[in-house]
Order: sequence, then C-alpha cells, then structure tokens
Amino acid sequence: MKVHLEIDCTPEEARTFLGLPDVGKANEFYVDAIAKAMKGAGNIEQVQEFAKNMAPMGQAGMKLFQSFMENGAAFAGGTKKKRED
Repeated sequence: MKVHLEIDCTPEEARTFLGLPDVGKANEFYVDAIAKAMKGAGNIEQVQEFAKNMAPMGQAGMKLFQSFMENGAAFAGGTKKKRED
C-alpha cells in the first residue's frame, strides 16, 4: 500500500513544524559575506581560494559552493539546469 501526502507550507512553517531552528539571520550573514567577497574577485583563482577559506565543511562545502555558483550562472544566463532526481 502506498500513501502520498502533500503538504503546502512555507519553509518557515516547515522548520517550525519539524522543530528546526531559524537560521535565517545566519544565512543572510553568510550570503552577504560571499557576495561582498565575490565583488572583489578578479579571476576564478581568487574565487576558488575564497571558497576554500570560507567552506565550513571542507570538500562537501566546496561542492555546495560549486553548485551555488553553477546555479547562479545558469539563472543569470536565463537557463534552467535540469534537476536530477
């Protein structure tokens, strides 16, 4: 037997329902720091060095940052990357 349950809620409502902490302010700070550093980057090597220094989880953090950059570039170019399920 399969049961499908669909819940329509905001991310904030989902976090509250699951008892997860609100990390919105920490996320804003982290995104702002990355955005400010990216404005001063003149080439890809500077971006990579910054990512290595900022990545809180080592290699996993680097992969997350790489995904962030690729998705941002795709969004800026008006293309959508096909989601792999």
